[in-house]
Amino acid sequence: MRLAARVGITEANLSQLKQGCVKGVRFQTLEAICAVLDCQPGDLLEYRPDGTLPTR
Repeated sequence: MRLAARVGITEANLSQLKQGCVKGVRFQTLEAICAVLDCQPGDLLEYRPDGTLPTR
């Protein structure tokens, strides 16, 4: 089963999260992603004080 379906969000929303195109994420969504991937939020998030996006 695909990650978006297991988390309960759309593929489009998951894509936006992966690309850093969102201003926020609900804790419930973050919790679900971490549960499915068996990881911690810090494994998924990176703080950038200048607001830049990671290079691809």
